[in-house]
Amino acid sequence: MNQNNNANHEIKMKDILYSPVDQSAADYVPALRSLLEKMTCPSSAGERVGIKVHWGERGNRSFLSPAYVREIVQWQLGRGAKPYVFDTTVLYSGGRRTAAESLRTARENGYDENYLGCEIIVADGSDGRSVTDITAHGNHFATVQVADVFKDTDAFIIFSHFKGHMAASFGGAIKNLSMGFASRAQKQRMHADVHPELIKKSCIKCGLCSEVCPTGATRQDPEEYPEFDLEMCIGCAQCIGLCPEVALRILWETDDLVFQEKLVETAAAVWKMIAGKTILINACIRITAECDCWPGHNPVIAPDYGFVGGYHPLSIDEASLERVGKEPFEKTHPGVNWDRQFTYARQIGM
Repeated sequence: MNQNNNANHEIKMKDILYSPVDQSAADYVPALRSLLEKMTCPSSAGERVGIKVHWGERGNRSFLSPAYVREIVQWQLGRGAKPYVFDTTVLYSGGRRTAAESLRTARENGYDENYLGCEIIVADGSDGRSVTDITAHGNHFATVQVADVFKDTDAFIIFSHFKGHMAASFGGAIKNLSMGFASRAQKQRMHADVHPELIKKSCIKCGLCSEVCPTGATRQDPEEYPEFDLEMCIGCAQCIGLCPEVALRILWETDDLVFQEKLVETAAAVWKMIAGKTILINACIRITAECDCWPGHNPVIAPDYGFVGGYHPLSIDEASLERVGKEPFEKTHPGVNWDRQFTYARQIGM
């Protein structure tokens, strides 16, 4: 990259756009439309544009409304582009473990092709094998495995819900690029240091943790406390997130910094593939304690701010945190060193 390109990269990285919402308004779509009108369109007429979203888990009620995604789709169609909406399969049991289940969940949550006006796909394929290995740089991965979407897509729009996350304190564009593009195998590699630890005084022996475990790593005899086989555990943290009594916490094999570093390394590898042909939008609304993977109770922890747009995942996440404030996340997830997402991204040259 020559000096002029470096200068342009620095300008783009700092170029952040805001569209706050009126919290008394019933509809935030006009605020998103206002942001899109200000942004540099990543595509030209005839180009195929991938819109990366999270359409929510079955039973989750905090996911972003499909009305916002429809607005982005219509913005692209109006410019002659060929948009499609995508996500990838997940580790845990629920409504997105397979492609068929995930598409069914998308429809149940209002993400319907007729409504959006474009194709909806599960990017790692019907069998989870439509993946590719790309080069990574950092302390943990030489390569990362992600959905094979690069060769057939001319431009990307990364639409992320900025909200809480038990292992990273919050998640936004970096997490969407990382977990959102990752194959199931890569998701497991990132979660490998996350295991459940029981707080016996809080446990009511309800059995939910063993019921939701996708691998059978949690076993529980009647009227007994659950036991966890950490060799079988894949670190999906579903038991921790769904425990109704908050009787499980993360037992780190290393510490939470490693999880965040793995998250960033995967995101950085993806970003290297799509930088220069991508815009990013963080929706700082319905800011909940946990991500949109969790069904059931997921309390809102901060007021709605609006939409933040940009051209680099690090700068847009920093800008989103600045607007929302760190306090809601630190109060909800005390002791999680969230700043490692940012310092490590700079350290590895993201």
